[in-house]
Amino acid sequence: MPGPDLDSRIETYYVHVRGVVQGVGFRHHTVRRAHALGVRGWVANLDDGSVEVMIQGSANQVDLMLEWLRRGPPHARVTEFFSEERFIEKRFERFEQH
Repeated sequence: MPGPDLDSRIETYYVHVRGVVQGVGFRHHTVRRAHALGVRGWVANLDDGSVEVMIQGSANQVDLMLEWLRRGPPHARVTEFFSEERFIEKRFERFEQH
């Protein structure tokens, strides 16, 4: 009996990053990376200078996006990275910048 197909199950992760992540194109680059990987969800700046991201996709897509978010775009400097899987019913249609 074959195992579950990692590309068919949808995973949802919440990510919170701190560091030099605002004013460096972090959200814009995150949207571009998400679109390139086919990930859905959103990215938003928070008032405390950090950024939060909700990503949804196959296990492989999510892993690649999490790996990218740990570094961010060229001018960002991620000093704290937190991610956790969330179990939600909502299915996002695209990836958006808030």
